[in-house]
Amino acid sequence: MSAEPTPIPEGTLSGLRTHWKSDLLSGFLVFLIALPLCLGIALACGYPAIAGIFTAIVGGLIATFFSNSELTIKGPAAGLIVIAIGCITEFGYTGGHDPVADYEAYRLALGVGVAAGMLQIFLGIFRTGILGEFFPTSTIHGLLAAIGVIIIAKQFPIAMGLSSEGKPLDLLAKIPEFIMNMNPIVGLIGMLSFIILLCYPFIKQPHLKMVPAPMIVLFVTIPLGMFFHINQEHTYSFLGQQYALGKQFLVNVPDNMFQAVAFPNFSGLLTATGIKYVIMFALIGSLESLLSAKAIDGIDPWKRKTNMDQDMLAVGIGNTLAAFVGGLPMISEIVRSKANIDNGARTRFANLFHGLFLLLFVALLPGLIRQIPLAALGAMLVFTGFRLASPQEFGLIYKIGKDQFIIFVSTVIGVLETDLLMGIAIGIGVKILLHLFNGVPFRSLFKLHIDIEQHDTHHVTMRVKQSAVFSTWIALRKHLQQSLDAGKDVTLDLAETRLVDHTVMTKLLEWKYEFSERHRQLTVIGLEHHQPLSNHIVATHKKIVV
Repeated sequence: MSAEPTPIPEGTLSGLRTHWKSDLLSGFLVFLIALPLCLGIALACGYPAIAGIFTAIVGGLIATFFSNSELTIKGPAAGLIVIAIGCITEFGYTGGHDPVADYEAYRLALGVGVAAGMLQIFLGIFRTGILGEFFPTSTIHGLLAAIGVIIIAKQFPIAMGLSSEGKPLDLLAKIPEFIMNMNPIVGLIGMLSFIILLCYPFIKQPHLKMVPAPMIVLFVTIPLGMFFHINQEHTYSFLGQQYALGKQFLVNVPDNMFQAVAFPNFSGLLTATGIKYVIMFALIGSLESLLSAKAIDGIDPWKRKTNMDQDMLAVGIGNTLAAFVGGLPMISEIVRSKANIDNGARTRFANLFHGLFLLLFVALLPGLIRQIPLAALGAMLVFTGFRLASPQEFGLIYKIGKDQFIIFVSTVIGVLETDLLMGIAIGIGVKILLHLFNGVPFRSLFKLHIDIEQHDTHHVTMRVKQSAVFSTWIALRKHLQQSLDAGKDVTLDLAETRLVDHTVMTKLLEWKYEFSERHRQLTVIGLEHHQPLSNHIVATHKKIVV
């Protein structure tokens, strides 16, 4: 006799009764990861440290009930730091030089957060989650790599106990100078934190491995900070130089969490700055969230699928409420969500428990948070930025094809030299130019040319002409979805295309799996007369002209 199939865990009240132990444990372990990261991300954004905790609490206690995404963790993300700090800076943030101006800039940024959250709600209601399918893959990777570079540039001096004012590329050039001029005790904490994070993957002891790397950093650096009396204003001498220590090098949170609640100021919404950042928060945040949710669906042990429109609605509701009480923007965060799966979560209630543990911790133990060195949080974010912009990421894109590497690097440079929206536009523009150079007819960049032949009730052939590229993928995807929903096998004939780009090749590989999951078949033919631009399986394919 064959074994009974394992039932799919459900995020319902009955599912909570069945799986609460697994979800509670995972929620606790994710909370250990989330606590320092939420604090660090908030400070990197120019917000009060507690703002990141507010966001994760709302993401856990509220957004959980509006999304059907069973394993994603909702909270602040490093990928939005660049937008948040840009927004608050343009509203007059001084970096602590003028507390009154900083607080007003913070409240104006909260007003933008509320508006962006409401825009995401409308995007979810009007089923625009599919827009995440539009953006070219290499452009998205370039965007994230550029964000990683900016995070490294801005957080490295903080890990050394120095100021992080300046443009990202200028700060990167000054890294040797930061090391030479660091506050020795603060820099020791920052470097030790980074070494712990770097060595953590090599830990083999299973019980020690149960403790997340960020929490190990805190277990080491909080006692170290106490040993050096960082919380007491004083100076010390090292190699003949005098250095200062004090509470400015530690996290600052109020004794009572309710004292930290801040309400938005909406007077900046109709300004050019307000409009720009509403769009950026909603667009980039939604895109990151959709990509994260989709990635987590791909590794869900039970192969459950997130309704992207519903998840965008949940994130929008969460963002609106979080900004109303002083929180950062949230997304479905990829690193914590992956940890959630690794820790054995079964349903969305793991996200609920993670938010509940954060609420209890900040309500009961705010004094412990005030002992966390800023250098430790800065090192965590430097490590996060390094993972986004690692040399392996550049190498991976290069292996896919030189064309993709050009798009990727163009996006990185565009973001670093301008801003996120302009950087994405530059990346897309470069991709379009490369397509035109490779013979794609201009009109086929904006309109899918396709003939559909119905063979019988179970099979259909689709013949795509001229090109199959990122900008027409949504239309092609719609035809594939309709056939899949109708229970039909599909033969996709690409023989008459001049170019099939990397984005479409990647999506078709994913859709072959989608079809097989539904016991249907997607067969791609007609590429035998196309030349791949690299040896990679999802390389751009260009038709050979005889």
